[in-house]
Amino acid sequence: MHELIIKKNDSGQRLDKFITKTLQLPMSLLYKSIRTKKIKVNRKRAEANMILAEGDTVQCFLAEEWFKKEVSGDSLSAIIPKLSMIYEDENILLVDKRPGVSVHEDESGSTNTLITHILAYLFQKGEYNPDDEQSFTPALCNRIDRNTGGIVIAAKTAAALRIMNEKIKAREIDKFYLAAVHGVPKAQEATLTAYLLKNEQTKTVKIYDSNPPRDAKKIITKYRVIAKKEASALLEVELLTGRTHQIRAHMAHVGHPLIGDGKYGINKQDRAKGYKYQALYSYKLRFAFVGEATELEYLNGREFSIPKNDIYFTKDYFQ
Repeated sequence: MHELIIKKNDSGQRLDKFITKTLQLPMSLLYKSIRTKKIKVNRKRAEANMILAEGDTVQCFLAEEWFKKEVSGDSLSAIIPKLSMIYEDENILLVDKRPGVSVHEDESGSTNTLITHILAYLFQKGEYNPDDEQSFTPALCNRIDRNTGGIVIAAKTAAALRIMNEKIKAREIDKFYLAAVHGVPKAQEATLTAYLLKNEQTKTVKIYDSNPPRDAKKIITKYRVIAKKEASALLEVELLTGRTHQIRAHMAHVGHPLIGDGKYGINKQDRAKGYKYQALYSYKLRFAFVGEATELEYLNGREFSIPKNDIYFTKDYFQ
């Protein structure tokens, strides 16, 4: 029998959610174990939807194999963290993810990811130990495509992760991108509205101005031209909706594909000029909380950014 003591980072969640995060149990076995009292709370029968409180104990009468951890302190101690830090406090990290870096493990199985380096960094600082935690692991609150760079938010605590996810879902965090595009838009600034349909097979999206398919999602992309050079322009883009490949596909749809983007443009000449990735960077974010943010209220109104001339594709515009 294993007894798990509910800690601060474990509390406030349902019993079944806690077990799912803590053990590698198949869902059918999880619910069967709760039903047959092989999983109890405070030595009493419990329901799957019971909300756990700090100090509760969970008794698990299960085989040893279900208690093996995927990440250990030994594996994290062997990693040399490579992070470009923008901001850090006791609750969150803001990291500049470089183009070419995956945020999470991908289909290739590579563990050389942003989240792995963050976990190693926190472990080596003494702020996180996977051997001490049960259901919580520091996690990323937002994702950026592998070939796009920019600011990624990581939560150090369960409370910070919950609040930040709520604020992102409620669109109470303003996100701004820099994008270098082919051609110069006629309008110096504009708010573009269209519809986006995702194709899971091709991993691409299609944009419609009107009469969209039923499953298409409305998108709103706001831009302003901040610099020009020959037959290209540097834009600041604000995402008023956040859909897959929204900026890349929307700008290509209006005749201004991103430089270096081979998926929604033609980038043969761009690659010859040294563009390995699409010229897109999530360079600024602003916390604009409307509702209560409890532990993260101190962040409200604060803005963080990467200097424009520190981004690899902007140097030609700011010489």
